[in-house]
Amino acid sequence: MPQLNPNPWFAILVFSWLVFLIVLPPKVVNHVFPNDPAAQNVEKQAYAPWHWPWY
Repeated sequence: MPQLNPNPWFAILVFSWLVFLIVLPPKVVNHVFPNDPAAQNVEKQAYAPWHWPWY
């Protein structure tokens, strides 16, 4: 049965984890968003308390 032979499947598992752990993280970390959202208003808004009409 081919499922009991670990030779090709273990190598595929190791190489795929090497890709996930070594190649992909720098690509994800270096990603830059094209339009970085900037804060429009820095001042805080004054909120009015909520008055429940049925209470």
